[in-house]
Amino acid sequence: MPLELENNLQPKAEVQSPLSKKRSNESVFWISPLIRITLLSLYLALTIPLPFLSPATGASVPASWLLFGIASGGVVLFAVLSERVVLDEQEIRVNYPLWVPRFFRRGWSLAWAEVQELKPRSTGQGGLVYYLLSSSGQAYLLPMRVAGFARLVRQVEARTGIDTSAVRPLAQPWMYAVLLLFTLVMLLVDGWVIWTSAQSTM
Repeated sequence: MPLELENNLQPKAEVQSPLSKKRSNESVFWISPLIRITLLSLYLALTIPLPFLSPATGASVPASWLLFGIASGGVVLFAVLSERVVLDEQEIRVNYPLWVPRFFRRGWSLAWAEVQELKPRSTGQGGLVYYLLSSSGQAYLLPMRVAGFARLVRQVEARTGIDTSAVRPLAQPWMYAVLLLFTLVMLLVDGWVIWTSAQSTM
């Protein structure tokens, strides 16, 4: 059999792009959908009536400027909420999609071998956040608003040997559920405000 024909009959190995490959021991954690929906909805509830109220109240800021500012702020908020946490056998990484400029949100990575301590710090609202302290003394904030936070903490403990039994989420899901409920009420009020302002300008 000719060599060229024999080569064509051989099964070819599947070629995968490096971007499409995912390590089998890699875990990815995204910010909880409940938190993202709640915060984005709250932002809309607080800002969306402003362009409609501007003509009705004779404000000096044009409605088009307000719309541009609201849209820009929404993109910034969406970028912040697109944070993801990646854990593998070597390190923990916090990064963002490629469309988020690095000067805005750079992210960070820390090798498990460099983690020396998990240190709690109190917040101004009385809650607790936790920092991973490296051997060089640098502190990295442990993301606490991800979906599957308990599983993330278990993996941190398994890879560092640090006791994480006292680590709790910064806010419970029911808190965001209550906030979302009130946000929906605000959106209904916004709808009434927009309709009223539209009637007054007709």
